[in-house]
Amino acid sequence: MPLAIRLSSTVRVVPMAYVFCNQCGHRNPPESHFCSSCGVVIDRLDDHTIILAKVDPLQDASGTDDDVVVSMGALPVGVGTLIVRNEPQAGTSFALDAPLTRLGRHPDSEIILDDITVSRRHADVERTSSGYIVRDAGSLNGTYVNHQRIDEIALKHGDELQVGKFRLVFFERGDG
Repeated sequence: MPLAIRLSSTVRVVPMAYVFCNQCGHRNPPESHFCSSCGVVIDRLDDHTIILAKVDPLQDASGTDDDVVVSMGALPVGVGTLIVRNEPQAGTSFALDAPLTRLGRHPDSEIILDDITVSRRHADVERTSSGYIVRDAGSLNGTYVNHQRIDEIALKHGDELQVGKFRLVFFERGDG
């Protein structure tokens, strides 16, 4: 039976990758074996499903019909992935397998986000030996990670990257 994890639309900057409770969705430190909120055993199987609730600017309770479901087993091992959380490209995934991945409206970008809120050269994600680093490329509207405007920051599993109106969640399987 797949494990479901629900990520809320409000995410804070965290210094390390957290483990999410499959019962209540509470974030727990990575070494946790039990949820500190509800007490349920935290399951660490590699057969996980993650549900990203729709980003709703009007804060309407949209229900689960428009959630984005991501099978962790389908994500590449050892390669970071960005998954679009909001319409019109909700559920689209982008593997970050190149040394440098450029995001923007420019046709030479590896990830083309076609909307006026996105600069032609908006942000870059660099793959390093120690992980992934996202940098703002001088965009007009800024680049945000977990609702904080950034110039440069290391991405961690579960971080939400906002480029213009697009919200992308960063995933990295570490079971390889």
